[in-house]
Amino acid sequence: MKYKSVLVPRHGGPEVLQVIENDLRPPSAGEVRIKVLAAAVCRPDVTVRRGEALYTGTPLGQKLPFVPGYAVIGNVDAIGEGVREVTVGERVGVLTVTGGYAEYLNWRNDRLIPVPVELNPAEAVTLILNYIVAYQVMHRSAKVKSGDKVLIIGASGGIGTALLQLGQLAGLKMYAMASKNKHAILAEYGATPLDYRTQDFVELIRQSEPDGLDAIFDGMMRLDYIRRGLSLLRRGGRMVGFGEPAGLGELFRILATVLRVNLLPNGKSLALYGTSSYFLFDKRSFLEDWATLFRLLGEGKIKPVIAARFPILEAAKANALLESGQVIGNVVLLAPELL
Repeated sequence: MKYKSVLVPRHGGPEVLQVIENDLRPPSAGEVRIKVLAAAVCRPDVTVRRGEALYTGTPLGQKLPFVPGYAVIGNVDAIGEGVREVTVGERVGVLTVTGGYAEYLNWRNDRLIPVPVELNPAEAVTLILNYIVAYQVMHRSAKVKSGDKVLIIGASGGIGTALLQLGQLAGLKMYAMASKNKHAILAEYGATPLDYRTQDFVELIRQSEPDGLDAIFDGMMRLDYIRRGLSLLRRGGRMVGFGEPAGLGELFRILATVLRVNLLPNGKSLALYGTSSYFLFDKRSFLEDWATLFRLLGEGKIKPVIAARFPILEAAKANALLESGQVIGNVVLLAPELL
């Protein structure tokens, strides 16, 4: 039996993505085989395809050729020897980092995320990466509380819209930065929109919040924004970055800024968030937070913004759309039966 996946044979733009055919193998001992129902299309997919991946908190240095795809949801199709945690037919999620743009996926059984079967896979797959980042940045890193005043830098994408929804749910007073044509979605969730191209966000926020902000969530990871954002924090305020720097030099400058800010006796803190702790030592908190997010989705308290849905094998078109800069929310790839 055969199946298809989407391969990166060389670094480059969306046009390098190729659909290939593979032999469908049975899962090895300790593995399960998953029929993929939905795969997220996200920024790390783009940077690793381009060969530009520097920092996302995960091991993204991939040898060519490889199959991209950071997060998937699917049904267990077969189980290997020794697997006791799941049975055939159960729905699971996987934080793959790479490998998700495929019709089938073999994965180790101790890295599976239980997913309620009643949830829409197109919506639920956005929780595997974008919403877990937003939730943990907000609640585990910054530890926000109702009434806190926060700024979201880069608020219109998959993580940004997740932060808006979760921030509204948490009772935060939000300021949010995005280009002018995306301001409607910011206002929809109760945030004060700011145009990073034409407005001085520092001056505007200082006028509105003279005592400073409690937290800043930075999805752009540019040193200029970090420095200007830090000037807006009150004593005890927290800034958390979760995006990808523009280059290696920028990364080193940001890391130096993290060290300097956290050593200064001004009461402010700067942290960089990444999902590597899930792979290394913090699996329990991730599973707890995913379970919370799935519950919120099932109760209708969060509703992922999905800009576009594509068949899994049309990943090149989905990537091109994401890179256009016009996307509000998420782009997802789906099995044909879900379209």
